Amino acid sequence: MALRDIIAYPDPRLRQKAAPVTAFDADLRALAEDLLETLRAAQGLGITAPHIGVLTRVTVIELSPEDGPRTYVNPEVIWSSPETAKDQEGSLSMAGVLDTLERPAKIRLRYQTIDGETREEEAEGLLSVCLQHEIDQLDGIFWIYRLSALKRERLVKRYEKLKRLGRHEPAA
Repeated sequence: MALRDIIAYPDPRLRQKAAPVTAFDADLRALAEDLLETLRAAQGLGITAPHIGVLTRVTVIELSPEDGPRTYVNPEVIWSSPETAKDQEGSLSMAGVLDTLERPAKIRLRYQTIDGETREEEAEGLLSVCLQHEIDQLDGIFWIYRLSALKRERLVKRYEKLKRLGRHEPAA
């Protein structure tokens, strides 16, 4: 396992769509392990391969030590509830700023395991928010682009101020 550098906003790789994983091999396992180590070091809940500059469709989510890590390869939302929920979101690539987003309260997703097995599962609550957030990232939709232009502009200014003051340190 290796701790990787997290790329920081506004790196253009954060707005690129990640390519599907086709090889379920030792390199994929190593990438997933690196993502987990980097996530834990950054004290985040979720991370994607694009966060470390690797444009492949892999995300690792760990909501708590008790739940343990979950690796999703080629995840896609195949259903979402009409009911919505609001939650605070942020990004390891834009540390120090948060804002509230509204998303479907419950989703069904299809993904592959690290061994290539296809699975489906439903998620709600924090897991649903995290999965939608990370799948957006894999699709090249950085979370702040779900905000209104005014909110996004204010948030970017706040982030830039934190960077100038030295209060923003990219994780890892």
